[in-house]
Amino acid sequence: MFLAALDQTIVAPALPAIARDLGEFNAISWLVTAYLLSSTAVTPIFGKLSDLYGRRRLLLAGLAIFIAGSIACALAPSMVTLIMARALQGLGGGALITLPNAIIGDVVPPRERGRYQGFFASVFALSSIAGPVLGGLFTERLSWTLIFWINVPLGLLAVYVSARALARLPVVSRPHRIDYLGSLLIAAATVSFLLAVTWGGHRYAWLSLPIAALLVAALLLGMLFVLRQRMAEEPILPLALMANPTIRLTSLIGLLLVMLNIGVSVYVPLFLELARGMGAGAAGLVLIAPMISVVGGALIAGQYMRFVGRFKLPPLIGVSVAAVALWTLGQEIEILSLIEIVLCLAAVGMGLGTGFPTVLVVTQNAVEPRDLGIATASHIFFRSLGGAIGVALFAAIILGMLHSSLVRAGGSATFGDLTDILHQGVLTPADLPQVAAAFAAFFKVAAAVALATVGCIALLKEVPLRGHAPAGAAAE
Repeated sequence: MFLAALDQTIVAPALPAIARDLGEFNAISWLVTAYLLSSTAVTPIFGKLSDLYGRRRLLLAGLAIFIAGSIACALAPSMVTLIMARALQGLGGGALITLPNAIIGDVVPPRERGRYQGFFASVFALSSIAGPVLGGLFTERLSWTLIFWINVPLGLLAVYVSARALARLPVVSRPHRIDYLGSLLIAAATVSFLLAVTWGGHRYAWLSLPIAALLVAALLLGMLFVLRQRMAEEPILPLALMANPTIRLTSLIGLLLVMLNIGVSVYVPLFLELARGMGAGAAGLVLIAPMISVVGGALIAGQYMRFVGRFKLPPLIGVSVAAVALWTLGQEIEILSLIEIVLCLAAVGMGLGTGFPTVLVVTQNAVEPRDLGIATASHIFFRSLGGAIGVALFAAIILGMLHSSLVRAGGSATFGDLTDILHQGVLTPADLPQVAAAFAAFFKVAAAVALATVGCIALLKEVPLRGHAPAGAAAE
């Protein structure tokens, strides 16, 4: 999990240096997009295959693909080759994000899983801090290729530990048929949708023909996937799973939580750089507060589930507090001191932290052991979609508010992407009130999303968590 989480953050500081060395600066966003697309698309596939062939076998395969992709990235002679290598790396990354959570479901009883999700939250927080630091250090002092080479020794260590520690992990042996057509359809539908939300409002206008075509393609492919799942003997995503109201609600809650988390992580530093004049490094350090508090919230929720055997109270309170903190940021963003902003962000992180482990444990508690892998993978799949939707939605809000407010104020700034407004000369000191108003709108919409999340949590049926682990079959 640390390996996969580190790779999500370590690349960002190296992007300008990579563009200088390989050229094609306009394609640099694909280094992030290619990884996101491939890792999201294969998440449910790895989940289903792990139910059929065993977690250990699929995790080791995912690690091998990830290591191979990392080596290909480090050796890439051109931007196009590097983008293709990042897509290959993402295929392995999809396994590394999904399968550790499913493995915890195999070996830890539901009441205890929240505690382990707290450990995973700690790993994510550590990697979120270490990634940018290591990425910047390697790029400035040594070479950007080291951000990919470092995955090789870490990956080999993960292979060694996993091969030994998981050797007795239970595997259910039963006849099976792989739904290859269903796998292809869900991957194609996911890629089409993610391309639409990634390019919409940036490369193309939301109402442009390319975005409309991608959305129509995603809809048609999704409908074909549903039809295929009705007919397949061994569906990649059993429709009965999504017919479960608990699974539907936890999927939606996971999507909304990640929307909020990614929004805070991406746009709070941008706000501090634009409106408060902070440097990129200092603005990034502000995120330490919500990252650490996410861990605290996850540990609180995990211990509550462990000792009480229930789950609703911590996320109900926590996400409500996050909604209040986000609304406070939206209302008072121009006058809050930096310390007050940090405290509000810590409250947001604490609240979101109570939700992440809870909804995953509830998802796993709602299915039979044989469907644990695909249930976990489908939940993480919706989380990944939430990240992509959140980036696009909040960017559209901020850009739209900036455009309209600057036009009303008589400004002449034009830009097509959020990163464009960091270029020197695009914005002037006179534009700062409009910048603050745009980000205030972002925080208010985020508060509304948090409030909707609280409503979804309230709708969850409070089913006591099982106190025993799933019964395993013979060891592999």
